[in-house]
Amino acid sequence: MKVVIIEDEPLTAEDLADTLLQVDSSIQIEAVLPSVKKAVAYFKEGAFPDLIFSDIQLGDGLSFEIFKAVPISAPVVFCTAYNEYALDAFNANGIDYVLKPFTRDSIENTLHKYRQLQKSLTKTETSYEGLFELLERRLAPKRSSILVYQRDKIIPLPTADIALCYVENQLTRAVCFDQKSFVVNHTLDELESMLGPDFFRANRQHLVHKKAVREASHYFGRKLHVALTVPFEEDVIVSKTKSPVFLSWLAGR
Repeated sequence: MKVVIIEDEPLTAEDLADTLLQVDSSIQIEAVLPSVKKAVAYFKEGAFPDLIFSDIQLGDGLSFEIFKAVPISAPVVFCTAYNEYALDAFNANGIDYVLKPFTRDSIENTLHKYRQLQKSLTKTETSYEGLFELLERRLAPKRSSILVYQRDKIIPLPTADIALCYVENQLTRAVCFDQKSFVVNHTLDELESMLGPDFFRANRQHLVHKKAVREASHYFGRKLHVALTVPFEEDVIVSKTKSPVFLSWLAGR
């Protein structure tokens, strides 16, 4: 079995490699990649292993950036010390994880799981989009307010007052729990990184606050339809890819 390790701490990478070889001496460690940049360059050369062990936070970014930049069919085991990082969502997406500090038993269990699934694994790309966005939001500093515009006034609006943000006619708007609406001088992408983990990017047009979600129901194609606690005419739909992450976020994990 060919394995690639993505880890920016040399001692941790060495420990993981030693543990893998203790569990299975036939494993070949093809590469130890210490950064997003080097990992992207490596995989762009077409050198794909059977299995990847990857840290989540690297010195130059989140490892999800690697898998967004390069289509990778090999299964990935994420190694993390941060058990608050929506681990149920990892499982829901068919991705395994190992908590640091890992042990021989935890690595052995992971390899056993991989071998059990190996016959049914297909060379298809896994979408890391939802997980990447979730982790990115959790790592980003949360703002207590944003600036909104009302006629000739610029008003600081507490983020806790915002029920959802959406795009309409190329303008970004914020709707508050008291049903007031304001124009925001930020894109939805910018707001997503500014507003913190209480908000979820349901799709390209809608960013919703957790307290604004009244309920979610199944929709066509394994999507989710989100009903809000505030009046809103548009349908808020969560894609099939993002649905497991959305449910994990909604459950407060």
